[in-house]
Amino acid sequence: MPEPVSEPVIATLYASPPRRFLGTGMLLLLGGLLIYLALAVPFGPSQIFLILAGLLGLFCAMRLHTATAQVIELTATQLRVQGGIILAELDTIKKVERGAFAFKPSNGFLVTLKQKGARRWAPGMFWAFSRKIGVGGVTGAPQTKGMAEALAILIAERDLKAGIPAK
Repeated sequence: MPEPVSEPVIATLYASPPRRFLGTGMLLLLGGLLIYLALAVPFGPSQIFLILAGLLGLFCAMRLHTATAQVIELTATQLRVQGGIILAELDTIKKVERGAFAFKPSNGFLVTLKQKGARRWAPGMFWAFSRKIGVGGVTGAPQTKGMAEALAILIAERDLKAGIPAK
């Protein structure tokens, strides 16, 4: 039985290894220092806060390390995570913003959808809330810029075929 043919990937986006390990390391260091500080001070209400904050820092480091192992792919029909999570279908994307004043992740871009989508968050890679998807964070700037431009070209081609004038 032949396997289904998958569509070719136009652009991929993955976490920059130095940024990935630096971000995870800083959160681990922060969590460890807060827990150490909590154990070094005399018992009091602040000790409970410091332990909770330290555990939160360790949890965030674990989430960041796991999330940044993902790869985001752009195909001719969708923006997706390599494991199968579809961030957006090309038909549902309204525009792509990369400007300096766009509310976007560092080294990233913002995708505006025509309708509300599911809420998702992968620290350092993407977030999706309502009609906005922010892609970027610990990703490399050249990769992210290339993906944003390829996505903008795909949207322009789609709109041209549909007879929608360019903006």
